[in-house]
Amino acid sequence: MKRLCISFLAIGILACPACRQTPPPIGYAESAPIVAKRTELAQHLLQLLPQEQQQLPQAQAEARLLADTAYKASAAIGRINNPKRWPAWRNNHLVNSYGPDSLERGLCWHYQHDLFRELRRFPLTYFRVGCCVRNREDADHEHNGVYITPASAAWPHCIILDAWKKAGRLLTLYPDDFLHDAWQDRPETTAWLEEVYPVGHPYPIEHWASVRSDTHWNTHHASFSPEGKASAQGKRMYANMQRGLKERNGNPINY
Repeated sequence: MKRLCISFLAIGILACPACRQTPPPIGYAESAPIVAKRTELAQHLLQLLPQEQQQLPQAQAEARLLADTAYKASAAIGRINNPKRWPAWRNNHLVNSYGPDSLERGLCWHYQHDLFRELRRFPLTYFRVGCCVRNREDADHEHNGVYITPASAAWPHCIILDAWKKAGRLLTLYPDDFLHDAWQDRPETTAWLEEVYPVGHPYPIEHWASVRSDTHWNTHHASFSPEGKASAQGKRMYANMQRGLKERNGNPINY
C-alpha cells in the first residue's frame, strides 16, 4: 500500500501544472520582495568585512553590486536553462540524457559556473568570489555553489549563493546554515574558472565554460578547446552567443 501511495503521488506531481518547475519571470528581480532580499544580502556581505571597512563608500558599493548581480543574474540564468521539472534535481535526468525531451543544461555545477561568470564582470577590492561543494564525490548528493568572502578572509567566512535549487530564484546560506552540512571550499574549480573568466571579461551570458561531448552525456570539454568547439553543444553555444549579442545590440547581458 505504501508503494502504491508513492506511485500515485509521483503521478500527481507529473500531472500537476503547478508542480512543474518554471524559471523566474522577467521582472522577478525587480519585484518588491526581491529588492528587499537584495538589500538584505548587501547588508550581510558588509557585515563579513572588518568593522573599519564596513562604512567605506566603495565597500558599500561593491556589496550592493554583488547582491544585485547575484539575484538578477541567477534569474536570467534560470530562464536560459529553462527547467521543465520540479523539484530541481528531477531536471538532472533530462540533462544527463540524449533525446527530444533532454535539456541542454541545468545541473547544479552549470548554475555554479554561470553565476561565477556573471560575478566576474567587474573588479573587486573588498570581496572575492569562490566555488564550493557539498558532499563532494557523492554521486547522488553532491551539490555545487558559489560563495562570496572578504578579499582578506578565507573559507568558511562567507555567504553561499545557490542559484540552482529553485531554478534561478537565488538562495543564500550563511555559516550557521552550512557549517554542519558537509560544505567545503573548491579552490581548483575557482582557479579554473578564474582563468576562463578573467575580471572584466566580455563573454555574453550565453557562454559556457564547458560543453558536453557528442558521445557521452558525462564527458565534457572546455568550450574553447578544439573538441569543445567541434561538438554539437559547442556549436549551439557559439550560435546562441551570436544571436544574443545581435538581439541586445552587443550588450553581453540581458538583465
